[in-house]
Amino acid sequence: MTANNPILLVEDDAAIATVIIAALEDEGFAIAHCASIAARDKQLAARQFAVMLTDVILEDGDGLASLSAVRDRAPDMPVIVLSAQNTLDTAVRASESDAFEYFPKPFDLDELVHAVRQAAGTRGPASADTSQAVNGVEAEKMPLVGRSPAMQGVYRMITRVLRNDLTVLVTGESGTGKELVAEAIHELGNRRTGPFVAVNTAAIPADLVESELFGHEKGAFTGAISQAIGKFEQANGGTLFLDEIGDMPSEAQTRLLRALQSGRIRRVGGRQEIAVNVRIIAATNRDFAPMIASGTFREDLFYRLNVVPIVLPPLRERREDISALVQHFLIAAAEDGLPRRTLTTHAIEQLEQRNWRGNVRELRNVVYRLALMAREERIDTDSVIDIIGSELTPTIMPQSGGQGGFGDALASWLTAENPPSGAIYHRALAAFEKPLIEYALGRTGGNQLRAAQLLGINRNTLRKRIGELGLEPDRFSAP
Repeated sequence: MTANNPILLVEDDAAIATVIIAALEDEGFAIAHCASIAARDKQLAARQFAVMLTDVILEDGDGLASLSAVRDRAPDMPVIVLSAQNTLDTAVRASESDAFEYFPKPFDLDELVHAVRQAAGTRGPASADTSQAVNGVEAEKMPLVGRSPAMQGVYRMITRVLRNDLTVLVTGESGTGKELVAEAIHELGNRRTGPFVAVNTAAIPADLVESELFGHEKGAFTGAISQAIGKFEQANGGTLFLDEIGDMPSEAQTRLLRALQSGRIRRVGGRQEIAVNVRIIAATNRDFAPMIASGTFREDLFYRLNVVPIVLPPLRERREDISALVQHFLIAAAEDGLPRRTLTTHAIEQLEQRNWRGNVRELRNVVYRLALMAREERIDTDSVIDIIGSELTPTIMPQSGGQGGFGDALASWLTAENPPSGAIYHRALAAFEKPLIEYALGRTGGNQLRAAQLLGINRNTLRKRIGELGLEPDRFSAP
């Protein structure tokens, strides 16, 4: 690439701009850099660019909201959006603006360079069809909360399926929010004016699944005293969400496959085929590989459903989102009539350290319980432990500073004649937090981001505790 294909970078963070410019220049691109909307418009008026990369929040306005002016000057120029406002709302706004690609910060530099290469080889925005922009729904009101890298991947996948009717398969553990993803795709996509019909196939008796999905005629079976319209017909023109699809009986799988292939269904006991126009979103918490191997789930149906896979991360893999989720649920609890509450920083940190086997659903229930049962408006760590208990689990820690293992010490406290009742959690934290952090920094060569990921806590929390404990992370750096 040469100066014949210049790239315009609109970024007011000098450090980020320097990194991007260096990476793109290594690829042979010529770069023009500016830090404001006004300077951007001057650059566009003076010359043509192959691609524009733009931040959202700039010193003189919203780089995303002002893209209409860019389109007026350079309607065929691909635009790549960079943003630290890492919400579903921002991702959807980027999609609405026909951005070629959207990268939440921090982004993978190699992925960004690859996207620029692709954009430089294209003409025109990602889609010329702006008639289906999702202006009818406020994306920030959709109940998907989190700015972690894992959730950014989910948001990007959602935006890629809003303007098409491709079948989506959402997978993830129970409680991660699979139905919320399906609702977001429907409410923000081109099917939003049609019905959204959800059916949990695991909750329907096996002998009634086909009737539930496809309907039945009067007299089709014992108890069929009248004609019934199935979920496919109810969802006609909209979206059909098939939850727990992995639990569907084999015979119903065959009929579902036929319906997906032909776009037509037949009611149980009926002779006439009925054309249906539905978008299918399926979800499961099951692993399909052993099910396909054992013959309990049809391999051809799996490939028919798995057109666009979206994988929802468990909460333990995005602990940095817990604080935002807690605030979200506290507001929701107050709107549902419970007392208004706040949690202290240490109380939220205590929640961040838990396992959350029930994922976001469990966290929501815990926050509602705290809002109901707390005695004070401001909930501290002691209140959290009093109401929901402590998950402090005895595990053997590496030897550090001559101290014994965590399990040995905890066992000695619990079996002591006069154990430190009501203070074990805080005593354990005080005794072992420093060597624990030292161990994580040692394992990661002083890399605080990787150490935070290893510990399962927020990077900002780790930095704060490093300062408060007087640790010197540089001494752990690899030579």
